[in-house]
Amino acid sequence: MSDFTHFNDQGRAKMVDVGEKPISCRTAVAAGRVLVNEETFRLIQSGGMKKGDVLTVAQIAGIMGAKKTPDLIPMCHPILMDGINLELKLDERRSSVEIQAVVSCDGRTGVEMEALTAVSTAALTVYDMCKAVQKDMVISDIRLIKKTGGVHGDYCREEEKR
Repeated sequence: MSDFTHFNDQGRAKMVDVGEKPISCRTAVAAGRVLVNEETFRLIQSGGMKKGDVLTVAQIAGIMGAKKTPDLIPMCHPILMDGINLELKLDERRSSVEIQAVVSCDGRTGVEMEALTAVSTAALTVYDMCKAVQKDMVISDIRLIKKTGGVHGDYCREEEKR
């Protein structure tokens, strides 16, 4: 288990000590989507959902999700984030809500989990806001697009490089 940093010598879970790591500028971009049917898409687009403005509520929920990441993911450090930007767009061709989160900080550990949690929380909120109209929505393709900073350097998903 020496390759996994979240285990101690006895093989039990631990939070990694990042105290000696240098502070660096870190960013992470994550994305995902919620696939809906045409009726649900039109209701989201027109603002006709009974619970309110789906995209605005999901955007706020995603930001809150990023801020709550260490409360949800046991080995994540509390991080003072500099910025969280969540964008939700409707894709008529796919009949989907496309979600992207950008999170940044100056710190000793990355913000990948915060970006992924923001996307996941926003997607779950879209589902919650629309479930009265459609039960078979699909949350899919939640993924890290890119990250910068830290000792492991930058990362960009292959399909994003094209």
